[in-house]
Amino acid sequence: MSKTVHVLRHELVTTLSRRSFLLVSFGIPLAAVLIFAVISILRSDTSSSVDVSMSMEESTELEVEGYVDQAGLIDIIPEQIPSDYLLPYSNEEQAQKALEAGEIGAYYIIPEDYIEEGEFIYIHPTYSPTSSDGQEWMMRRTLLVNLLDGDAKLADKVWNPMDLKVTNLAPKPQYDRYAEEDCSTPGPACESSTLVQYIPFIMAILFYIFITMGSSLLIRNVSGEKENMVMEILMQSIHPRQLLTGKLIGLGIASLLPTIAWLGASYAILRLGGGVLNLPAELTIPPSLLVWGIVFFILGYAVYASLMAGAGALLPNMKEISQATWVVMMPLMAGYIVALMASGEAPHAALPIALSLFPLTAPIVMIMRLTIGGVPLWQPFLAAGLMALTAVLIVRSVANMFRAQTLLSGQPFSARRFYRALLGRV
Repeated sequence: MSKTVHVLRHELVTTLSRRSFLLVSFGIPLAAVLIFAVISILRSDTSSSVDVSMSMEESTELEVEGYVDQAGLIDIIPEQIPSDYLLPYSNEEQAQKALEAGEIGAYYIIPEDYIEEGEFIYIHPTYSPTSSDGQEWMMRRTLLVNLLDGDAKLADKVWNPMDLKVTNLAPKPQYDRYAEEDCSTPGPACESSTLVQYIPFIMAILFYIFITMGSSLLIRNVSGEKENMVMEILMQSIHPRQLLTGKLIGLGIASLLPTIAWLGASYAILRLGGGVLNLPAELTIPPSLLVWGIVFFILGYAVYASLMAGAGALLPNMKEISQATWVVMMPLMAGYIVALMASGEAPHAALPIALSLFPLTAPIVMIMRLTIGGVPLWQPFLAAGLMALTAVLIVRSVANMFRAQTLLSGQPFSARRFYRALLGRV
């Protein structure tokens, strides 16, 4: 037991002492959380200051103006114009005196032939077509509302006659659960936010990367020690099964820590950066997803890291790692492809459900479905149970492969030899 703990501690310390590993595993997610937190704080401060400045602009920057209605058209002032900001005068002389006295900033003259000519006069002391002074829009709006007999809604349509709305007539699958838009959970039901739709897609990618990278540590570690002749020295002082157990647990802990860091960072970003990312206010990510994520990563790592360790035991050198990795990871790749395709169309169809229960594809497909929600509780428990049983069986099979005869062999790697060894036929 002490030898197993020694191997565990050695693998854990060696892995965690690499600067590149620490940067990718903890530095990047921490930096992302800090950036989104700062942006969120600055944005909230900016939005509050903008609200204050806008209210001040509405009350202080809008000038009081007057008008002389020679055509007798103006009976009401629109609601958009504050009261006492557009004053009537009976003739131009009164309006001019008010302008000189500073009671108004400008005034309008509506000629008697306005209906025929469509022109009015704007008297402003500093106005020019290229300047930002003047607010002739007030009179344009006032005349429009009065010409439409005070119909403000019709005036809005005339003022802005085109509100473009695009309807996509391309056929798309309909499911009973998505009859109406639902942005409370990630997934295809939230049609108004592309990012929310892609969260299950992103989770599938992350878990594929987590499990692949964590499992790859085993095959590189074992094959590297074989190629460097370190394995021959180890076989003289430790039992192969103790070596396998120590490496599995030590590198497993080293892989679990960055997984927790990335999942926690993703959860924090969605909580802190909701305003920055324009996420719907009703969107919620249940904390139980983090728990299930850790469970399925541990089980997925146990399955595929054991398989990788077995492949590493058969590799004569590190040049054949790519071939061995491809042979081992094919089932996980199949689950990854199905998860990506099903995350946007049919996450709860028969094939995704079946693959989310199948131990070799469950780590990715089940996480994708759990992110979307609506998964019966018995399904993740069943998938976890089947994965745990599979992990035990694979660890036992790989333990039989960790023999001095196999570890010190120089035979070339092949898929046939790997599966025969896994079944105990070699």
